[in-house]
Amino acid sequence: MIIKKDKNADRVIRHARVRKKVSGTAERPRLNVYRSTNHIYAQVIDDVKGVTLCSASTMEKEIAAQVAGLNKCDAAKVVGQAVAKKALALGIKAVVFDRGGYIYTGRVEALATGAREAGLEF
Repeated sequence: MIIKKDKNADRVIRHARVRKKVSGTAERPRLNVYRSTNHIYAQVIDDVKGVTLCSASTMEKEIAAQVAGLNKCDAAKVVGQAVAKKALALGIKAVVFDRGGYIYTGRVEALATGAREAGLEF
């Protein structure tokens, strides 16, 4: 019998392994990425306090209006730029990038590129 491999379970294991070492502080919070089938989400998190400082996703009305008609990679870039603008408004200039166990290509890479172009450092 063939058993189909659960890719998301493998991703969760990878993410847990990375999270052992990667954590955000008040000076350098963590930029976390979650990628669903249709949408992408980004959060800037202070792990010391356990709070989300700012977030952006393709579900927000302003961003959804911008990404209408774009492909998923271009939408991810817009989300990266949006979360970077929100972080810079809070005085956050540098973050630790947490790719969430995903491979650094495609939408994850586009989000990181958009955040860098908007002024975030990682």
